[in-house]
Amino acid sequence: MIDQEHDINRTWSAESKIDLYRQMMRICRFEQAALKHYNAGKMAGFLVLNIGQQSVATGVRSLMGPDDHSISGWRGMGHALAAGMEMGPCMAELFGKTNGCSKGKSGAFSFYAPAKHHWGCHATAAAQTPLAAGLAFALKQREIKGVVFCFLGEGSVNQGVYHESLNLAGLFGLPVIYIIENNGYAMGTSVSRSSVFKDCLARRAETYGIDWDLIGDADPYEMRARIQPAIDRAREHQRPTVLEISTYRYFGSNVADANHKRYRTPEEIEEKKSRDPMMLWGLRLINEGLLDEAGLEEISRQAKAEALAAVAFAENGAPPVVSDICSDVYWETDHATESSKIGRHFFND
Repeated sequence: MIDQEHDINRTWSAESKIDLYRQMMRICRFEQAALKHYNAGKMAGFLVLNIGQQSVATGVRSLMGPDDHSISGWRGMGHALAAGMEMGPCMAELFGKTNGCSKGKSGAFSFYAPAKHHWGCHATAAAQTPLAAGLAFALKQREIKGVVFCFLGEGSVNQGVYHESLNLAGLFGLPVIYIIENNGYAMGTSVSRSSVFKDCLARRAETYGIDWDLIGDADPYEMRARIQPAIDRAREHQRPTVLEISTYRYFGSNVADANHKRYRTPEEIEEKKSRDPMMLWGLRLINEGLLDEAGLEEISRQAKAEALAAVAFAENGAPPVVSDICSDVYWETDHATESSKIGRHFFND
């Protein structure tokens, strides 16, 4: 079924396979700690959990090179951690502290790491899709053989800006891969009630002359082998791809989604958990002789300790002060230009 497997997975080192499990566990433990302190009233605003979907962010990241970029949407904390952002500043951002990754001003929808080529998570549905096209256009113009990976949910695929982005990507030949993380429910509405499609959502790409594929999230070997052709297509031929990865979230659309066990039955959730990708990958590592049960437990222990240290880092931070309300908004203000003194940031007389 997977002709490319010998090309990409036979050279996948044992250390990297174990690290894939480690990164999935780190996302899980970070978000569990965040949920605990959100419920304790330590955070405000939205908290959008990635637990259940970690194999997508980490599986894609395992294939990315130094010239590649990523950008995500509503459910983006896991992507930020997979990109290499540290737990401490991310947790502090959720706590609204100045030692947060965006100085405590924006919460989860500000996990940016330009040095790591990760361009944040965006709360507005599909807002990241034209930004991804722009990043890909820049790579093409600069003749850099990089790829932009744009993560979005199945609830974003009906937004007009997503289709405009596909049109431009197909028209201009942009090295961008749109990855639809289809967890079955856009907010609280099943995909069958929110979208009209033939076979799958990714197939809509045919309209724009763009290649597509439908992939499961349970087997990293298959996922990597099916994603690699899209990467080759982008790097070598400057062509976009739409990939749909079937996945599942165990919690609601966000923590405030109190009805997530009404539009989904508890039995459905438990059945999905019985086929959890992280659990299955751990068993695969044991079967391949790369780890034993004690090794898996140690990875879990380390991830939990890292998350607890991140909470301590956040609690020791200070909240922003009123005098900082205009800083880190406009470059002109931060650098005290003449235009900033008269409130004209972009226009002359």
